[in-house]
Amino acid sequence: MTSNQVLSDVDYRVVGKRPIRPDGVDKVTGRAQYGADVYPAGLLHGKVLRSPHAHARILSIDTSKAEAHPGVSAVVTGSDFPLASLGKEADGYQRLKSATDHIMASDKVLFKGHPVAAVAASDAHVAEEALQLIKVQYEELPAVTNVLEAMKDGTQLLHDDQHTAYLGELSEKPSNVAAHLFFEKGDVEKGFKESEIVVEREFRTETVHQGYIEPHNSTAFWNADGQLTIWCSTQGSFMIRNSVCDVLRLPVSQVKVIPTEIGGGFGGKITAYLESVAAVLSKKSSQPVKLLMTRSEVFEASGPAPGSWMKVKMGAAKDGRITAAHVTLAFEAGAYPGSPVMPGTTCSLACYDLENGRVEGYDVVVNKPKTAAYRAPGSPQAAFAVESVLDEICDKLGLDPLEVRLKNAAKEGTRRVEGPVARKIGLVECLEAAKSHDHYKKPVQGKSRGRGVACGFWMNRGFQSSVTMTVQYDGTISLLMGSVDIGGTRASIAQQTAETLGIAYEDVHPTVVDTDSIGFTFVTGGSRTSFATGLAAIQAGEDVKEQMVQRAARIWDTPPEDVEYADGVLRHRSDPELKMGFKDLAKQLGTTGGAITGRSNIDPAGEGNGYAVHVVDVEVDQETGKVDILRYTAVQDAGKAVHPSYVEGQMQGGVVQGIGWALNEEYFFDGKGQMMNPTFLDYRMPTSLDLPMIDTVIVEVANPGHPYGVRGVGEVPIVPPMAAIANAVHRATGVRMSSLPMSPGKVLEALWENGK
Repeated sequence: MTSNQVLSDVDYRVVGKRPIRPDGVDKVTGRAQYGADVYPAGLLHGKVLRSPHAHARILSIDTSKAEAHPGVSAVVTGSDFPLASLGKEADGYQRLKSATDHIMASDKVLFKGHPVAAVAASDAHVAEEALQLIKVQYEELPAVTNVLEAMKDGTQLLHDDQHTAYLGELSEKPSNVAAHLFFEKGDVEKGFKESEIVVEREFRTETVHQGYIEPHNSTAFWNADGQLTIWCSTQGSFMIRNSVCDVLRLPVSQVKVIPTEIGGGFGGKITAYLESVAAVLSKKSSQPVKLLMTRSEVFEASGPAPGSWMKVKMGAAKDGRITAAHVTLAFEAGAYPGSPVMPGTTCSLACYDLENGRVEGYDVVVNKPKTAAYRAPGSPQAAFAVESVLDEICDKLGLDPLEVRLKNAAKEGTRRVEGPVARKIGLVECLEAAKSHDHYKKPVQGKSRGRGVACGFWMNRGFQSSVTMTVQYDGTISLLMGSVDIGGTRASIAQQTAETLGIAYEDVHPTVVDTDSIGFTFVTGGSRTSFATGLAAIQAGEDVKEQMVQRAARIWDTPPEDVEYADGVLRHRSDPELKMGFKDLAKQLGTTGGAITGRSNIDPAGEGNGYAVHVVDVEVDQETGKVDILRYTAVQDAGKAVHPSYVEGQMQGGVVQGIGWALNEEYFFDGKGQMMNPTFLDYRMPTSLDLPMIDTVIVEVANPGHPYGVRGVGEVPIVPPMAAIANAVHRATGVRMSSLPMSPGKVLEALWENGK
């Protein structure tokens, strides 16, 4: 049984409680509408023809037989997109070419599964038949699927016109390295000279997928009046709108995106893959068109987390104080630039207060699908490398790993290597909570068993959010927001609304609306939604309160400054006989001026950094190399857990995904860039049978940038698991693993190589 704890000093009336989720009944009864459930009248079914090669030039595409096939209403290729009519001299041509080619190749395919054509037909079976009739001639090119190989001079180039950007300059020669990042603090070489011990190691991780259950989907209808409506499963309806408008050269007023319920995302459902293709098919056919990815298409043609090569050099004094660190990260971006190497570099050393640090990052294109976000993108890989080296230093110095982390822990005022200074943060409190936890106090018993610890960081962000709320005449609140609900944000935003207004949680009715019905709202992400959209709801609530005060003042024929609003009740400051509850006043709105609507459009700062500390016990089978997780405890600073059950779920979910990343999950490619395991049968994700119950400890160090102290919680939980498990495997076997996943075969080979 789990032993979940909330370490809190502040109690609120609604925030911090565990009410029923507003969308729960619809989801458990099957009434909730997901993307695959959208069926407008006259719907056609689309299918995408994808490249069988990881790297090839497109010599010709013949769609004539597919167009003539009975039941086919439209066929599109790259020539049907606006890019085809633009000259190379046009402003922004190269950026637009990359954006368009990603969703429909024009002259070259850069990964297996790259779209080259699409059809819309009366049903999915006819569309499949039509795909077989499209003839594409390719000139196959060598595939580059390894980040270190891609960085070498003379390696096959994916883009002939790509040059490395470094400190504001571009390299003379084209390169597969899109960008080279560099940050430095203090005197690193001096720090290493002062070290009692220096450890330098290299690490590798493989490409992994977010593993959401619902495949990508999109339904589009390009109406005769020029208006385009899109229904899709997405983490950000406005991001989809922007992408479609960009690729199809449309004004935002012409495109409406309606987000459906979402069956998981974890960052992987931010990118638009199908929407523009479905839209062009709809325009050509004059009917709505639905596109659905198969599971293999999801693996091969959506955005996974990048594989990486990393090197960490770290020095420390006898007492474990870190004297210097140099981190080098090379991340695979996939077919187009834009890996999460930037956040990887900024997160790599962020848990520690060190005087001397240097971090370098390389964004490298390879013949794999373009990478996408996956919970704290870039930070898990960096933590695996840094926390493993720090653990080795602890081992060599004979020091307790939690004590060393406490000695070096970042705190308020700590300046990170890339510059930002920490405000009030809770890493020290998390480390102390882990140190005092029953899990850490109990000794590890049994042969081939070991315990590992690791820290994790994510910077969290605010970004734009919009909320409107209307007071209904029965005293309830109609709450409209642009943030898609993935992990319970309807509940967390409703709770903050109810807390602000002093009314019952059950009287707030949240609705996620389309892009025409609310102001611009950034994507739903684990580090921002409850914080930023929650802040928007609080501000909209304050707007409602102010208007309610004015309305009560009108009824009582008194100046508004004589009326106060507290805990859902309006009172005259000097006449105790004059008071009204929220619902009492709501009943009079229709006869005293009409409905009251509050609103807020914000782009807040003050998001508050997120930290976590994980402790894990493992057992390693010396005969097979299999690693079993025996016990796992995740400690995290949530600032204030708005809905503790959801926070615990986020923590446990991140741990489970981290366990999969650590032990089993990987894209396996052959020499030609063909993914050999694009199904859930062969891409090994952990199930309940592979996992223990996961303990959680929620630490609440209030974020001063939010009225209720909220921090983002959804991203940090995936950061420490790989390092913690690797450190536990070392304690269990004496062998330190430097490559993920630590699958049975790899562990067994490492044991043999070390004479175990």
